[in-house]
Amino acid sequence: MFAAISALLMSLAAVTADAAPGVAVAQFQPFKIGSYSAVALKDGGLEEPVDGKSFIVGQPNEAVGAVLKAGGAPADHIELSIQPLLVHAGVHVLLFDTGAGGFFGDIAGKLPESMTAAGEKPASVTDIFVSHAHGDHIGGLVTSTGALAFPNATIHISAPEWKWLSGLSEDEAKNFGIQQVSALVSAIKPKVVPFEPGADLLPGIVKAIELKGHTPGHSGYRIGSGADSVLVIGDAMHSYLVSVRKPYWQVAFDGDQQLAATTRVALVKSSASSGQRLYAEHFPFPGIGKIVKGKDGASWQPESLH
Repeated sequence: MFAAISALLMSLAAVTADAAPGVAVAQFQPFKIGSYSAVALKDGGLEEPVDGKSFIVGQPNEAVGAVLKAGGAPADHIELSIQPLLVHAGVHVLLFDTGAGGFFGDIAGKLPESMTAAGEKPASVTDIFVSHAHGDHIGGLVTSTGALAFPNATIHISAPEWKWLSGLSEDEAKNFGIQQVSALVSAIKPKVVPFEPGADLLPGIVKAIELKGHTPGHSGYRIGSGADSVLVIGDAMHSYLVSVRKPYWQVAFDGDQQLAATTRVALVKSSASSGQRLYAEHFPFPGIGKIVKGKDGASWQPESLH
């Protein structure tokens, strides 16, 4: 099902900072979610060529390039940030995804440096919420020695996603950017608390939102409530231009490409209608903003934080 992304993710694991200078720089950006203090944490970044197979599939490269160019971006490649989110909510210190760790080489894995720069300590994290089990989202769960990177944190992952991750062979896991999957699963298993899709995980603080199609148990998370709440969307959308303006276009990364496109279309529509704040882990740093509807369709509106 996921064979289309195998070669891409395996090649990304070997990329070095020399091939993408300046991408993986420690950065952080504070903002508020109601009364909660949040901080976007830069882990790194990726670039995907516009070639009809690495990212968007089934569309002419010229059409993809035109959408990118119209948004002021280069037409020949798609730039994707990697940025976990940390939130202080009362006695809870919440981390949403953990970046790539050492899985993608030096283009990523800067979460520890970004946390240090922000004054955050791994040992203080109480809860980790995993959107899905791809290497750029779970690699940071363990250190280079295989130890737990966040030793005091409960790890929340949907039951279908945990079952899928736990059943991957070493070769299968490499297709998703995961190295030494058996060791990873063994290290985190004592801390994992699987949940049913859509579960209310920390009542009044974090609710899981099922966003189907990317992986077997892909989950978003709504933090807080009301107009100030933030929905962390994981990989329901990747590009702030293509995913928002052409949500029905299919993506090579998605396990069920049609279902993921349907989810994306619904997410764009509902977010534009409701004004829901979104945290998009692959949109330009710091990834916080809204989708707005204009005369030319939907577009991404980054939140002004300065």
